[in-house]
Amino acid sequence: VQLQASGGGLVQAGGSLRLSCAASGRTSRRYHMGWFRQAPGKEREFVATINWTGHRRDYRDSVKGRFAISRDNAKNTGYLQMNSLELEDTAVYYCAAGSGARPMSVGGYDIWGQGTLVTVSS
Repeated sequence: VQLQASGGGLVQAGGSLRLSCAASGRTSRRYHMGWFRQAPGKEREFVATINWTGHRRDYRDSVKGRFAISRDNAKNTGYLQMNSLELEDTAVYYCAAGSGARPMSVGGYDIWGQGTLVTVSS
């Protein structure tokens, strides 16, 4: 499976962006999908995750109520709707797929997209 993230860009604080993550290849495996981000000089951190059915979603505390993760399995695509963006949300965002036991950890994923840059300006 390959993942292609898109939708990043430059947005003013308080604005919105919607990231997409398209999966291609052998997508028959049931996997959870996650979004992570990495700011310059910082480690990659968990943002959100959604399980295969979409019934379980988890977020890092700082994005709860502002970000929403979703997926459309028929289209093999996942999404991250980001609202009320803050300067601290500036980072490269990565989507990932996996079936590991720790969906809120980098170690819970074995397939990664290339990342899309989100820049929030004041």
